[in-house]
Amino acid sequence: MMNKKKKKRVYPSAHEGARSAEMFLPTPQTESPTYRLAYMDNEFILRDELRPIRLQLELLKPEMIQQEHGIEGTIVIFGSTRIPDPETARNQLVLAETAADEDPANKTLAREVDIARRMVEKARYYEEARKLGNIITDTCQNSSSCSLVVVTGGGPGIMEAANRGAHDAGGKSIGLNIVLPFEQAPNAYITPELSFQFHYFAIRKMHFLMRARALIVFPGGYGTMDELFETLTLIQTRKVKPVPVLLFGQGFWERIINFEALVDEGTISPEDLDLFQFVETAEEAWQVIRERSEE
Repeated sequence: MMNKKKKKRVYPSAHEGARSAEMFLPTPQTESPTYRLAYMDNEFILRDELRPIRLQLELLKPEMIQQEHGIEGTIVIFGSTRIPDPETARNQLVLAETAADEDPANKTLAREVDIARRMVEKARYYEEARKLGNIITDTCQNSSSCSLVVVTGGGPGIMEAANRGAHDAGGKSIGLNIVLPFEQAPNAYITPELSFQFHYFAIRKMHFLMRARALIVFPGGYGTMDELFETLTLIQTRKVKPVPVLLFGQGFWERIINFEALVDEGTISPEDLDLFQFVETAEEAWQVIRERSEE
């Protein structure tokens, strides 16, 4: 049997080409931006006309790296960046109450106290997200029963909690961060080599679903709603295969969104309510995921 030899390159690699391009003597011609290799020219890559290339790069880079790390299936966890851990929530309430006590006639401060009290109540979701990240990672990465990996949007709040739970279990987790003018740095619990940054929301959302085996949605705002309803729309229109969509906190969701009213108004079908279900604890969510994976 013949020994397989590594195929020799006919052309130099891009790295070799880049090194060779730096060996020239400086002249007015070689110092001109037009002389730079196209793939080494940031100003060229960032031109508006190159947007299709940048979109393709954002699709390819996380895909190739996840393939290299053997990421085959993920559990996607969404939720508010603003829901803190219980201790932080209690501290924020104390600060809000102190400010309101100093100016009792200030209605804005009184409202901030009400919001802070609700945040203390919702801080339990931080703990549930952390617990769920831990359960998924401990079950799937510390045994041979499955190979699922937690993926979040990479920011603070609920996302931090889920990545933190995976980190506590000694496993890896993914963060898909987005460039925004006011936030957000990746949280400290994401596996560094699986921490990604995106410019395009569309490509980021595509990566959320490409390997998703379930979608877990905690209370959140516009961004969470956007991610939830895009997923429900894709499942409803059969653009993606159905996956479990679990909404944490029935009381929150039914207060914020009247799903039954959408049926009553005829804008969705009664069976569209079956595209998701409510859960209250990490253990319940994991049980649903396991049961659905066995169907």
